Amino acid sequence: MGKFNKGKTRSVPALSTASLPDIIFMLLFFFMVATTMKEVDMQVEIVKPTATQAEVLENKDAVDFIYIGFPTDADEGTEPRIQLDDQLALDYTQVGPWKLTKQRDGRTAFDIVTSLKVHEDVGMRIVSNVKEELRNIDAVKINYSADKR
Repeated sequence: MGKFNKGKTRSVPALSTASLPDIIFMLLFFFMVATTMKEVDMQVEIVKPTATQAEVLENKDAVDFIYIGFPTDADEGTEPRIQLDDQLALDYTQVGPWKLTKQRDGRTAFDIVTSLKVHEDVGMRIVSNVKEELRNIDAVKINYSADKR
C-alpha cells in the first residue's frame, strides 16, 4: 500500500511559457496581414453620390485619387477645394503638374486611371476645370467614385 502524506502542502507547478513566443508571433502575423494602412489624411469632406450601375475598380495600385469637397478645417474657408494626396491645392492648375509626377512602373499619365471623389454638393465648374487640366496632359482615363444605391 502506498503512503499518503496528509500534512504536506503541495506547491502549484510553474506555468510553462514555452509556447508564449509562438502565440505572440501568430498574433503579430495576423495583425500584419489583416491591417490596412491609411492612404491619405482627408482634409476635405466627401459625401459621394449614389449610383445604380457602379463597377468596382480592379487594380487600385494603378489609380490616382483626386478629392474635391468642402474643407474640414474652418480656417480654409467654405468654398470647395481640391486635395491631391495629403495637400490642398491652391487651384485647379496644380492638378496637371501633380499628375505628371505620379508616373510609376514605366506608365505614363495616359495609362494611369484618375479617380475623382467629389462631394455630391460641389458644382460642376471645379470638376470641369480639373478634367480640362487632365485632358491637357493626355490623362483621359477618368473614373467617378460613387456609392452603390
